[in-house]
Amino acid sequence: MPRSRKRRPDSSRADESLDRLIAGWKRTEVKRGGEWTVQPLSGPQAAKEYVCPGCGRTIPVGTPHLVVWRADGVLGDAADLAARRHWHTHCWRIA
Repeated sequence: MPRSRKRRPDSSRADESLDRLIAGWKRTEVKRGGEWTVQPLSGPQAAKEYVCPGCGRTIPVGTPHLVVWRADGVLGDAADLAARRHWHTHCWRIA
């Protein structure tokens, strides 16, 4: 009898899908006297190196972190999004 040609689920694809799903969970936080939009970025999505405004240290490529921007800025959504910053998760928590 011939073998079935069904593909087995690839565990790396499942992990990648989960990372994408988690990274899409944007939320609003009230902190430091204002409202902030906070979006997690998974390791595979972190394709560039950034400097964390909380500690001044580098966030290396491939490191999960947060992207944060004002949710209540007076200049509008486009200006707030353009002023977004990449934070270490821990630095944002303690800020």
